[in-house]
Amino acid sequence: MNSALNDPYLWLEEVQGDKALAWVRERNAVSTSLLQAQPLFADNKAKVLAILNNRDQIPGVTRRGNHLYNFWRDDKNPRGLWRRTSLEEYRKPQPLWDVLLDLDALGKTENENWVWAGADCLAPDYNRCLISLSRGGADAKVTREFDVSRREFVKDGFVLPEAKSQLDWVDIDTLLVGTDFGPGSMTKSGYARVIKQWKRGTPLSSSVIIFEGQESDVSAFASVDMTPGFERTIVGRSTDFYNTEISLWVNGRLVKIDKPSDASLSWHREWAFLLLKRDMQVDNRTYKNGSLLAIKFDELMDGKRSYHLLFEPTGTRSLSREGFSTTRDHVLLNILDNVAGRIEELQFKEGRWQRRDVKVPLTGTLSARGMHDPFVKDDPLANHYLMSYLDFLTPASLYLGNAGSDERELLKSNPVFFDSQGMRTEQRFATSKDGIQVPYFVVYPKNYKTDGANPTVLYGYGGYQISMAPFYSGGWGTTWYQRGGVFVVANIRGGGEFGPAWHQSAIKQNKQKSYDDFAAVAEDLIKASITQPKHLGIMGGSNGGLLVGAVMVQRPELFGAVVCSVPLLDMQRYHKLLAGNSWMAEYGDPDKPEEWAYISKYSPYQNVKQGVKYPKVLFATSTRDDRVHPGHARKMAARMIEQGHEVLYFENIEGGHGGAADNAQRANLVALENTFLWQALGGK
Repeated sequence: MNSALNDPYLWLEEVQGDKALAWVRERNAVSTSLLQAQPLFADNKAKVLAILNNRDQIPGVTRRGNHLYNFWRDDKNPRGLWRRTSLEEYRKPQPLWDVLLDLDALGKTENENWVWAGADCLAPDYNRCLISLSRGGADAKVTREFDVSRREFVKDGFVLPEAKSQLDWVDIDTLLVGTDFGPGSMTKSGYARVIKQWKRGTPLSSSVIIFEGQESDVSAFASVDMTPGFERTIVGRSTDFYNTEISLWVNGRLVKIDKPSDASLSWHREWAFLLLKRDMQVDNRTYKNGSLLAIKFDELMDGKRSYHLLFEPTGTRSLSREGFSTTRDHVLLNILDNVAGRIEELQFKEGRWQRRDVKVPLTGTLSARGMHDPFVKDDPLANHYLMSYLDFLTPASLYLGNAGSDERELLKSNPVFFDSQGMRTEQRFATSKDGIQVPYFVVYPKNYKTDGANPTVLYGYGGYQISMAPFYSGGWGTTWYQRGGVFVVANIRGGGEFGPAWHQSAIKQNKQKSYDDFAAVAEDLIKASITQPKHLGIMGGSNGGLLVGAVMVQRPELFGAVVCSVPLLDMQRYHKLLAGNSWMAEYGDPDKPEEWAYISKYSPYQNVKQGVKYPKVLFATSTRDDRVHPGHARKMAARMIEQGHEVLYFENIEGGHGGAADNAQRANLVALENTFLWQALGGK
């Protein structure tokens, strides 16, 4: 294996280095010319761009007071509009929107490639907002105070320079801020280590420290809850990606909150909620990992342990990635049952939590999100919630539900982007190397034949307890399904489909199980004559990029093509690059010989070899990705090219970790990837 200290491609880690960018431009020119010259590329790009710019799609909203806020992009507004409307208007097919900020106009005026990164507005009137903007889509952002009533940034208001910051309002003249205050203020992972209280009109440099984490932490954080009668300020530190230590900030002093370090704590009014990542023993009772517990917040602070069990996982049931939400008086559980969505309501009445199933005659992906705003007097939406539904063949629908009833109002539906007549989906199970049954979904095109000749894409992720639930994609529908392609989503270990145990069974020394699961799904597809290796492609991004990179190197005979996006690939140096230090709880520390011993066996960059026949591969990344370093993709591509393998490479100068900064860039990237896959897998 090559030593990182003697690596000839270390210069490719230079984000803005002239030599690195010259190499990027050369590879981009070669790769894009090959793909963009094909008529298929132009057709794919036009179809995807039309879908992304379609103005009849559901505008996702966040409620603040009497308004629903939305950020919107289309062909006339490529960088986007921040806007708001009322619920009454939102119900209409074409609502009247009040535009608060035009990012295209702002970028033109300021000569910046601004990308929207969110807004935090101060209750109860939500007139002052902290707007975060990113240059080119990076995680680092600039934050500026905005006056909603005047539709302008506040002169001499709060402004944070570009950094990976976190901040929250205390009141109109006070913020809690974690940012780059100078040397020693950031963690090794590149996030804030110090939380300060910043008063209006004073220099950031003179703000007062209220909390400090350690340099080895992932980050320090603060959260302010202004709910009337339940005001709380929480500060804490993420000691690694999955463990936190938190305290209540009371009258200038910190009171530690006693909880398992890996349990997630949230709160709503008088209640605190614990989501467990491992079993917890309380007196003579054991609460399973993946359970959701409730306790009165004051009782938790008093050291009592009078927990109420709201959810307990089973072999097939777990909380989904959305977990749970609240209305004023209810808890809404978003549940996965064999990766199918379910919703349950709970209400505390007569001294106990009472439960009811929400009757939804659908079996795809469901989620419910409460709409209550505690600052609205006599809130008419106090116990209402937004419920969304979609599956592989059904576009998203958004409903307004009312807790305690199964009646709901259809607010919006996405357009149908492809003809699903004659198509079908199926959930199958593959047997992994150690005998574990791994579920996966197959989307079959019209006129599908079991002859092994179907161009097939297998998609996976397998990390960080992130679940891969069914989703509707107009892009895949128009560029893949309707041409006769099969699409597969694997629910491998490392994900969250069956709760924390499913995730924890494939981290650190057991990470290889994710790759074994993925290979098992590929083998099952081939065995079932759904496809065969020359027609089977794999695709993944970020941790999923590591997944497909590792499986490509380990099992090259199974695949005909690979799309590897914004990936981790050099696992000997990942913890030294950008945010990589924060992920050692998932992968391990390669500087420790005992941990490098297992990481080294799957790290793609260290294991790719000359003389082995690998599938065709397209690497895609972004110069502005300041989360996963583009050097991973650059170095892997360079090494494979040197070894004589068939490699295409594309690096978007903008885009951040998402790979694209606007709809046109997204359409270009999707068209490159899908054109590559269709051609490489023998599509007709």
